This record gives sequence, C-alpha cells and structure tokens, in this order.
Amino acid sequence: MRAQSVAGSDGFAAPDVSDFWQPLFGTDGPFAITRASVVLGLSVVVICWWLLAATRKLSLVPGRSQLLTESVYGLVRNSVAREVIGSRDFLRFVPFLFSMFVLILVNNLFGVIPPIQFPTMSRVAVPAALTLVVFVLYHYLGIRRRGVVGYFRSLMPPGVGIGLGVLIYPLELITYFFTRPVTLALRLFGNMFAGHLLLLLFITGGEYLVFEAGGVGMTAAGGVSWVMGFVMTVFEILVEFLQAYIFTLLSALYIAGALADEH
Repeated sequence: MRAQSVAGSDGFAAPDVSDFWQPLFGTDGPFAITRASVVLGLSVVVICWWLLAATRKLSLVPGRSQLLTESVYGLVRNSVAREVIGSRDFLRFVPFLFSMFVLILVNNLFGVIPPIQFPTMSRVAVPAALTLVVFVLYHYLGIRRRGVVGYFRSLMPPGVGIGLGVLIYPLELITYFFTRPVTLALRLFGNMFAGHLLLLLFITGGEYLVFEAGGVGMTAAGGVSWVMGFVMTVFEILVEFLQAYIFTLLSALYIAGALADEH
C-alpha cells in the first residue's frame, strides 16, 4: 500500500475499505480471483509443506521445526480440546480444531509478513465460511446425540416454566442460530480488518509526511508515525495469535455444548 492523493488536490487520502478488495484476475464480481483467495491458497500450501517437513523425520530429541509443531499441536490438543470438550470425546475433534487454529493463525500472520501483508480474515467471507463449518458441525452433533426433537427441546434452559419459556425459548433460538455464528465470524473479521487498517494508516501516513508534505516538522511526524506503525505491528502479532486461539476455543465450547447432557 502507498500514500494516495485526493482527487483534485495534493492532500493525503487515508486507506479505506476499497484497499481490501483487490481483484488480481477477472472483473469485479463473485468469480474474480482476488488477493484474499490467492493468499488463502498459499497458506494451505505453506501449512502442508511445513507439517510434512516437520514430521517427516520424527525423533525423541526434536529439532526446532518438530518442537514448534508439537508445541502448537499440544496447545490445541491439551489446552483447548481436552480442557473444553473433556477427556471422553476430545480426541476425535483434535484434527479439526488443530486445522482451524493453524489455518487462521497463518492467514492472520500473513498480514504482517512482507511482501504479502494481507490478513485473509479481513475479508468477511473467509471467517464467515469457517464459522459456517463450525455452525453445521455443532448442530449436527447435537441432533445426532439427541434427535431433532430432543435437540431443540434441550435448547430450553432447565428449570424454566412454560410461561417464562414462551419468552426465553425464542431468545435461545436466536442465540444458537444467529448470535453465535454472527459474533464468531465478526469478532475475527473485525479485529483483523481494524488492525490492518491502522497499520496502513500509520505506514502510508508516515510515507506521505516524510516524502510529500515537506518541512522538518512533518518529516519528524512521519518518523513518529513509522515508529507507531512498528509498535502496532508487534501488537497486531499478539492480536492475530489471540484471535486464532479465541476462534478455536469458542468452536470447542460449542462442540462441548452439543455433546453435553445438558446445555
């Protein structure tokens, strides 16, 4: 990204939503090949290569790549799947949760890795698609465990009378079928979109102040803007990891709720 001039003037144009839509091939439309789709495909290639390379020659004394891979796997397996879902059922969901965590984390980190510098999750369609997978999975598990009637009956909190249930049950339906998936997707999208937009603002703003605005004061302000851009980049890396972890943790919580005897 670079600083842009406002049409008809020499002022600075701050980055906006249009900077996140970048069709590489094809016209603007649903079949355009965008930067987000290319980066998402690249992330799958990188993840497959890394996992194959790290696990090709396993040893009792792991090397750095094997140690990193085992640490990430252990985090998802023990701190998320086992702790949340429980020791009886967690193991069969570890591959799904591990894949979800790694996919989100790598795509988030691409937002600060040159020359990509584009977080795929800043396009709402990507976290929405991942959320749809989680949404279908935990409802499927609940229906398979209790049957259709039993599952929908279990959505009612225990101990609620019929009179109050008439008011509460529609709210529960909204929570399970709308609020949960929407907030799960928007939380990831909003953090990645806002963080990347701030990075663009500090970096392109600093570029404009240093190279185009002129003057010692503006140059100094541009330097400060770049320093803030660096600080925000470090902070963004932490946010990218946390958002991948939170998405995976909430997915595990929803799966655990579908498998539990009572909601």
